[in-house]
Amino acid sequence: MDINHQKSTASFPPTFTEAKNRRQKVRSAGMNPDYWYAVEYDRAIKPGQVVEVKFWKTSIALYRGLDGKLRALENRCAHRQIKLSLGQVDGCNLLCAYHGWQYNGEGKLVDIPHDLFDNRMPSCKVGTYPVKVRYDLIWIFPGEPSLAEQRQIPDIPELEGKDRWACIPIDFTWKAHHSMIIDNVSDFTHAYLHRKYRPFIDAKLTKSEMIGDRVFVSYDSQVGTGRISGLFVDRQRVDTNSMELCYEYPYQWSNTDEKIKHWCLILPIDERTTRAFFLFYFDALKIPFTPMRIPQWLMTIVLKIANPLLIKPLLSQDGIAVEAEQEGYDTHFDAPIVELNPAVHLFQQLTIFKWEEHLSNKQSRLSNYHH
Repeated sequence: MDINHQKSTASFPPTFTEAKNRRQKVRSAGMNPDYWYAVEYDRAIKPGQVVEVKFWKTSIALYRGLDGKLRALENRCAHRQIKLSLGQVDGCNLLCAYHGWQYNGEGKLVDIPHDLFDNRMPSCKVGTYPVKVRYDLIWIFPGEPSLAEQRQIPDIPELEGKDRWACIPIDFTWKAHHSMIIDNVSDFTHAYLHRKYRPFIDAKLTKSEMIGDRVFVSYDSQVGTGRISGLFVDRQRVDTNSMELCYEYPYQWSNTDEKIKHWCLILPIDERTTRAFFLFYFDALKIPFTPMRIPQWLMTIVLKIANPLLIKPLLSQDGIAVEAEQEGYDTHFDAPIVELNPAVHLFQQLTIFKWEEHLSNKQSRLSNYHH
């Protein structure tokens, strides 16, 4: 394989329609909006508070009324297009910061506090987005609203009910395309990056297949071999010699012997910015140097300590890597493709397929609208 390469004379990477190969396509693809996306922590928005969240360059005003209910509106005032997230909450409505135009939770203009100059109250409405709360996260459906009930937020039974496992979500916002993060979290050939923490070593790919909108991957690997983290792994009760992973579009999860699990929930903000929420949860950690299991009631405290000391530093290494990869791609986007892991090929194929599916559906809806 000839990997010689000279920098292209083009200044910017190609768009999706300009892309000449799979890598250029996947690095310019958006994510299909017809899914539920985690956008913020439920605790982060108090009654009477409004924030801006973004899904693939689309700005959304997310606010909680004084009744405690969350609402999400297209982030613009119909008057002068000012972001509504710059305004304030009044009861269950949202007021524009510029002229005080007031919108209800259905996006309808309901009040103008200034003189109408002998005009009728204009009939104005901005778009709205379905909102739900699950697993202590706020989820928004940014796509076709009529599809919101057909699509489901991922079911994670271990995180619900009275016997739910402890879980404290953590998140990162990285300056990298979402496909780079998907490649990273399911590609175990980068163990060298984590040689200090050793979350996995000696990985051998044993399965890689796409079934519908999922890519299933299996590795034989020694899991949880870190100098400190390894002390908590209960190898008497857990088989840590293999791991199952899945890119369950648009989410990613892993499973080690039904005892150590995680989900990665991607929020694509734009072509070079992605927020990722990580949910790690464990059934069988042990008290170091003893055979005793850590009870679930104590696991929350353990995770509060482990997240900043072990998990965040580990994942920060991934952040450094994907941001460096983004910088490298922006410079060498026309370099030859040299990818050895067949699983990565499948991740990228699925991302491209789902974006093409969205573009096709969008075009069909536009055609039906004009007819």
